[in-house]
Amino acid sequence: MNYKKLIDHTLLHPNTKEAEIVKLCEEAKQFGFASVCVSPAWVKLAAKLLHDSDVNVCTVIGFPLGANTPATKAFETKEAIANGAVEVDTVINIGALKDKNYELVEQDIRAVVEAAKGKALVKVIIEACLLTDEEKVWACELSVKAGADYVKTSTGFSLYGATIEDVTIMRKAVGSAVGVKASGGVRNINDIQAMIEAGATRIGTSSAVKIFS
Repeated sequence: MNYKKLIDHTLLHPNTKEAEIVKLCEEAKQFGFASVCVSPAWVKLAAKLLHDSDVNVCTVIGFPLGANTPATKAFETKEAIANGAVEVDTVINIGALKDKNYELVEQDIRAVVEAAKGKALVKVIIEACLLTDEEKVWACELSVKAGADYVKTSTGFSLYGATIEDVTIMRKAVGSAVGVKASGGVRNINDIQAMIEAGATRIGTSSAVKIFS
C-alpha cells in the first residue's frame, strides 16, 4: 500500500509563516502526499503553489473549537472553496452534542456539506477526546446522516489526538461507505499501519516528512 497517498500533510499552528507554507507544499509534491492541510488564510497561496500537481488543498472550518454558527461555517466553507480548497475539515458543535441537541449537530454539519456539495470533500472532526463512546457513535451517525464524506478523530489542539480505540469505534459507526481520518499523534510508520488496520483511510500528521525520510 502507498501510505503516502493517505497523508494530509498538516500545518495549522497560529504562528505559521508564508515560507513554511511554501515548504509544506514543496514537500507534499516531492513525497506525493494526498493533500496539504492549512488554515483558511493560507488556502489561496497553497492552491497557487499546488496548481500543477495532484496534491489537494485541504483546510479547516470552525477550527479548533467548533463553536461557530452553522451559517458562519457555511460561509467559511464557500470562501475556502473559492480560494482553492477541495477538501474541508469541519469541527462539530461539541457542546450541542453533549446537550443531546442532535438536530443542531446535524444542521451544523449539513450546512458545511451543502456549501461544499460537488466542490469539496467534507471531513467532520468529532474531537473524540472530549466525547464518551456513546457520543462518538452519535457524532459519526449524525455525520453520515448529514452527508459527510469522512469522520475525523481530532483537531490535534485538544487533550489528545487519534487512538486505535477511537478509530475502531468510528469505523464501526460509519460502516464502509464513509472514510475515517486519524489525526493527531501519528508520528511513525507503525502508528500509520495501526490506524489503517483499525479502519482509517486517511491520516493527518505534521510529522509526514520525518516518517517517510
